[in-house]
Amino acid sequence: MLATAEKTADDESREFQRGTPNSVLHIDDVHKSFSGLHALSDVDLEVLEGETHAIIGPNGAGKSTLLNVCVGRLKPDRGAVVFDGEVLTGKQPHEINQLGVARVFQTPEVFPDLTVLENIMVPALSKRDGHFRVNPFKDFEREASLRDEAVATAESVGLQAQLTAQASSMSRGDKRRLELAMGLIQHPRLLLLDEPTAGMARHDTNATIDLLKKIKEGGMTKVIIEHDMHVVFSLADRISVLAGGRIIAQGTPDEVKNDPKVKEAYLGEEQV
Repeated sequence: MLATAEKTADDESREFQRGTPNSVLHIDDVHKSFSGLHALSDVDLEVLEGETHAIIGPNGAGKSTLLNVCVGRLKPDRGAVVFDGEVLTGKQPHEINQLGVARVFQTPEVFPDLTVLENIMVPALSKRDGHFRVNPFKDFEREASLRDEAVATAESVGLQAQLTAQASSMSRGDKRRLELAMGLIQHPRLLLLDEPTAGMARHDTNATIDLLKKIKEGGMTKVIIEHDMHVVFSLADRISVLAGGRIIAQGTPDEVKNDPKVKEAYLGEEQV
């Protein structure tokens, strides 16, 4: 834990806990407030190598805020985030991405005027080159091998029939799958997914579950924020429950499902 909020960044980097040897992500004593409102308080969370770790909780619990802290969109008032032994706190989002952390957003963030194929290629080019180019397809032939990988990635999420379609013409569910493909092609060490099945029909949700299970077999570590308990209990190795900006329970799906605090704060007796 951090001793005081007044310590310098160097002091903090020496004092916080870096997690156990097999942890990929360690969140240590993270606090974040907005105009006096505590969005996150005393958050401690550890994600282990190769696991799928779900974060659940009611609306306003602080789940997306926590992901924003992890990827550098927000700086915590106190505490630190460590990825693979390296401090992320204070780094810019593009620096964190280059280290091997990719995020799929709750609201799809795609390039509406680009095709599906081009959308998938952009983050791969950016990850490879270390920067985003205004016209990443200027020398398209040079990117032939990457194009082939983008096609394969599109096929893996069921978008092979829409390669030349503009992203602006896609349904919300298909945009969710497109953004998942944009995350996967980066080959991240850690993939953060914020409501990955939001807006999907049940058959598309089940297909996404199957895809994420295959990704797990490949060893990719994932953190998933999700309201659909069918998705959570189908995928999660461990679950952390946020309520009022605090972690109120952590454990296996069975442990969390049967925790009285979770039933009261979030799941409800009828859902467990």
